[in-house]
Amino acid sequence: MEWHDDGIVLTARKHGESSAIVTLLTREHGRHAGLVRGGMGRRKRGLFQPGNRVRATWRARLAEHLGSYTCEMTAAVAAPFMDDRLRLAGLSAICAVAEAALPERERYEPVYEGMGILLDVLDQNIWPTIYVKWEMGLLQELGFGLDLTCCVATGVTENLNYVSPKSARAVSADAAEPFKHALLRLPGFLIDTGQTASWPDIADGLRLTGFFLDRQVFAHTRECQAPPARGRLVDLIRNEASV
Repeated sequence: MEWHDDGIVLTARKHGESSAIVTLLTREHGRHAGLVRGGMGRRKRGLFQPGNRVRATWRARLAEHLGSYTCEMTAAVAAPFMDDRLRLAGLSAICAVAEAALPERERYEPVYEGMGILLDVLDQNIWPTIYVKWEMGLLQELGFGLDLTCCVATGVTENLNYVSPKSARAVSADAAEPFKHALLRLPGFLIDTGQTASWPDIADGLRLTGFFLDRQVFAHTRECQAPPARGRLVDLIRNEASV
């Protein structure tokens, strides 16, 4: 068995003396692991930093085997952000969320493409907005998308300021008034693509996506909780929002 694909490094875990089990998010083969001989050695260690983009070849005797990777770097995404705490946290979070949320060896090309967009804009101020939208898209691809088209209570399409945690549908400001304390804030940039997002908006967006990711996705993983890398990003965003 052999295939070639473009991939984004999600994790690299030491295996034996110097090898690594590397997990990639690939365009056509989804989240897929493989053994890299010497992957933790001095020559290859930098190649497998989370977020780096590679051209991968996977080989195995049988499709169900772990198999082995040989990879060539196509973009060293992680290196420029090693001294940027917030952007590095964003990069770590998106890789950790993809690793935890996606089933193994199932193709999710929109998730891969969305992740690629985030990596391309990580040096721009818009990246936190793209990150939240990527998590929204991830929920959609996994079958847990939010319905933000109209108010669940009245059907109106204006002033949609909240989301019901029960129905995952939008709620207008008027309809929400009696029980808005029990609802999730819906930041405007998620329904109006032309709206600029503030740090509090980003924090609200992460709380919104985090609620549904925790309930619908992470609660059913082996760890039964969100990856710590996501929590670190949320904490940093909250700090920015409180300034």
